[in-house]
This record gives sequence, C-alpha cells and structure tokens, in this order.
Amino acid sequence: MSVQLTETAARHVHKFLSTQPDTIGLRLGVQKTGCSGWGYTVDLATSREPGDHAFEDNGVLVLINEASLDKLVGVTVDFRQTGLNRQFVFDNPNAAEACGCGESFTTDEVVSA
Repeated sequence: MSVQLTETAARHVHKFLSTQPDTIGLRLGVQKTGCSGWGYTVDLATSREPGDHAFEDNGVLVLINEASLDKLVGVTVDFRQTGLNRQFVFDNPNAAEACGCGESFTTDEVVSA
C-alpha cells in the first residue's frame, strides 16, 4: 500500500514546492492531539530523515516517518476549498473513528498517554 494524492492536492503541493527552492516534497505525519487521539501534520520536506518512508504520486515525493506510517499507509490526501477555508482532507482507511469537528481520529490501536 502507498499514499495517494488527488490531482487537486498534487497541484496545490506543486505550487508550494515551486516557491520554496529548498524543498524536495511533502512530509506527512500524525501527532497526539484532539479529542480522538491523533491529528494530521503536513509540512514541506527539505530533506529525507533516517527512517523516512518515501512514496511518490502525481509527481510529488511524500515522506512519512516510521512512527506515523502505520496510521497513514493507504491514505488518500485531497485538497479542498470551501468559501475562505482551504485545507488538506484525508481519507484514511486506518481511522476507526473521527471527532465531530474532524480535526482528529483514532485507530483500533490503543492510544497511550
């Protein structure tokens, strides 16, 4: 399994990458947060770090660290604009539940504090 970007998300990332000459791709991850346990992190990657897993889709290099991989493998990332709101949207097959506001998710794995 891999990570997939929709064409819309890939176009958006390409725009950012073209304005930041030191970047090599997109870094995705998760961190403990919110009411459901995990929140997504999105950043531009400037280098590969030890333990990174690399995927390429629609011409974008996507890097995910080892600690986040099991929660993100198989995810599809889209980019949507609704009114003034612009955001990446994750379709994550590993998410068992999401909080009401959509900011965090949980997996079937037990989240430790």
